[in-house]
Amino acid sequence: MGVELLAIADELYGLAPGEFTPARDARARELKGSELSAQVKKLRKSSVAAWVVNQLVRHETEQVEQVLAMGEALRAAQSGLKGDELRALTRQRRQLTAAVTTRARAVASGLGVKVTPAVADQVEATLTAAMVDEECARAVRSGLLVSALASTGIDVADVAGAVAAPEALGFAASPRAAEEEAPPELHVVPDPEADQKARDEARQALEGAESRLAEASAALDEAGKEVADLEARSMQLQAELDELRGKVAELEARFEEVDDELADAEDVRAEAESTVASATRDRDAAATALAKLR
Repeated sequence: MGVELLAIADELYGLAPGEFTPARDARARELKGSELSAQVKKLRKSSVAAWVVNQLVRHETEQVEQVLAMGEALRAAQSGLKGDELRALTRQRRQLTAAVTTRARAVASGLGVKVTPAVADQVEATLTAAMVDEECARAVRSGLLVSALASTGIDVADVAGAVAAPEALGFAASPRAAEEEAPPELHVVPDPEADQKARDEARQALEGAESRLAEASAALDEAGKEVADLEARSMQLQAELDELRGKVAELEARFEEVDDELADAEDVRAEAESTVASATRDRDAAATALAKLR
């Protein structure tokens, strides 16, 4: 993918989902007769989750860069960590990706696209993959994703197939500044009640802001409680899991002991059976001899 095609792709993948295909086809027609035209025509439309991540990269560039930088630091640090530390690291990573996913949904909503829970899960999985896998991080940074990513950091993700073209890896999407609305035309009209109107409007704005603040604070408290409850539940389940693992290990050890005792008992039984058979033969022989003497 050449520099010119990357520039065109950068523009196209920043458009709304419904605008992508018409814009792509229009650019391909403009370039008709050139090799670049065929390359533009082959650009695939992003899935909804990939589109959301692409817009997050463009509209929240600094935040995404911080996430990717933290992912790089965590990858470097986790090699020397123990079990408890790794679990704490995983919780931190999960909390961060969840928070950024919430921001991604807000960005998409601001662009007129509602993100369903299923799509949000794919977005979070993509951000997680970018934190645990360097190649996935490059794919996310490109802003040219066509499908969501998934990686545990151990398995090999299909990064090349998830971007517009393999050459997109190493490219960084252009940040998009929030578009400012053109200021309305102002006409000076004398208004003897202007001061009172301004105060009324300011009072209404203050009341509205206070109402929104109260709602946001309540939502924050509820979210914090839910996080605390889930963390407590997670710790409880982990403790139960550790206890069950200990019981399994104990049962396996007891099974081995009983299995050894069973083998010994079977040997004793076999020896007893042999003794009984021999005694039976001796008895039968004695009975036969006695019968002959009579």
